[in-house]
Amino acid sequence: MKKYFAVFLGILSAIGGFVDIGDLVTNAQVGARFGLSLGWVVIVGVVGICVFAEMSGRIATVSHRATFDLVRERLGPRVGFLNLVGSLAVTFLTFVAEIGGVALALQLVTSVHHLAWVPLVAVLVWAVLWRAKFSAMENVLGMLGLALLVFGVALWQLQPDWMSLGHDLVTADKPVGENWLVYAYIGVALFGAAMTPYEVFFFSSGGVEERWSDKDLGVMRANVFIGFPLGGLLSLFIAGSAAVVFLPAGIEVATLGQVGLPVAVALGKIGLAVAVVGFVAATFGAACETGLSAGYSLAQYFGYQWGKYVRPQEAAGFHISLVVCVVVAAGVLMTAVDPILVTEFSVVFSAVALPLTYFPILVVANDPDYLGRHVNGRFANTLGVLYLGLVCLASVAAIPLMIITKMGQ
Repeated sequence: MKKYFAVFLGILSAIGGFVDIGDLVTNAQVGARFGLSLGWVVIVGVVGICVFAEMSGRIATVSHRATFDLVRERLGPRVGFLNLVGSLAVTFLTFVAEIGGVALALQLVTSVHHLAWVPLVAVLVWAVLWRAKFSAMENVLGMLGLALLVFGVALWQLQPDWMSLGHDLVTADKPVGENWLVYAYIGVALFGAAMTPYEVFFFSSGGVEERWSDKDLGVMRANVFIGFPLGGLLSLFIAGSAAVVFLPAGIEVATLGQVGLPVAVALGKIGLAVAVVGFVAATFGAACETGLSAGYSLAQYFGYQWGKYVRPQEAAGFHISLVVCVVVAAGVLMTAVDPILVTEFSVVFSAVALPLTYFPILVVANDPDYLGRHVNGRFANTLGVLYLGLVCLASVAAIPLMIITKMGQ
């Protein structure tokens, strides 16, 4: 039974990476505007994150050390510092957005403005990061996040034209009237969202927290090949539901409340209530994941004690960094910045930072000094090099496309 619950690490990683506040709204926006014609990007991104998450998890499982720690040791402090700056900037922006996302979800339930919820949410996130056991956090949030499967039920109940949705997914053709540059920009953003750097750092650090060893390679791979595809499937459900309800009416999605409307149309108030539970769990899980990732990255680079399995007084620097991140994130949100807009920027900058993250992982995964006989095989290296080329292309294209299209307008 313990091994079955261990899979929730992958589910929590997938929910935090694929279905956070930005993705909840972005997938609905894409579905309402492009149908499933960009669904192929999600599928490509799922395969890519699985490739590198498996490498990262294998590194942690065999060496018993987190990926960021080994990147600094293997490639030196300068390359490690570039990796730290790039990933930490993206992770912190996402952390800000996730705390705001939890507040937006609570606003749906209470009708109290989300800014009033920000301080309480920040305190709750800090309390979980400080006190909750890692296994309890992943199991509870992973289980509650599965409530988002209600979007799959809603899509079925809406009785869409499955042939039409399948045609959109296969042909990858933009709708009439849309611009190809905008299509490309949204595609790069979705790809960046699927392969966000903090996912692999959180996953490998979580493996160390769970004390994985060689005998747990199967559990690790189950986390990767069940959890991350599930996150991608949830994204497609959200986009598909929005495509059925909003696209024919020409309605654009701009708020979290609109994201849940297809569920309300298909399943009524009970379905919507389940969706809101999923919203809260997904955003809160992503907040915990990104907060921990920021603390993990700093501690592993600078070499001080870290981890939720370590008593706070023995990992003071790690816990102080978590407190600072929570306080600064709450302060940013109290300026009334839009959490969804923050995440949209973080997704684009994530695409820019991707090569800094995945090239070092590919190098370490081929080093027998760390992995022995568990180094990458030919198939893993082929996929790794292929995806490294894709992330470099996305990195180069992201900022110019954002400027030219005015963020997809």
